[in-house]
Amino acid sequence: MPEPYKRSRSLRRLQIKVPGGRTILHYKERKPGKAKCGSCGSLLKGVPRERNLKMHKLPKTKKRSTRPYGGNLCSKCTRSLIVEKVRLQ
Repeated sequence: MPEPYKRSRSLRRLQIKVPGGRTILHYKERKPGKAKCGSCGSLLKGVPRERNLKMHKLPKTKKRSTRPYGGNLCSKCTRSLIVEKVRLQ
């Protein structure tokens, strides 16, 4: 029987083939959900799906796209927001 903390469904179960030819279970933490646009809710491109510790180690340029509102809004929403702001001036 696995250890009590490994019985949790919050861990992924991976079938790993070891050099001896057997397949054994490895337990890994699940990845978080994909980043979504704050306006329309579509998936953001260029934003990795990583846990906090790994995201913390990544440089800023790898965490989000470099355009304005990168990591918060998708390209369509960003474009429409900038056009709206220019029209108001």
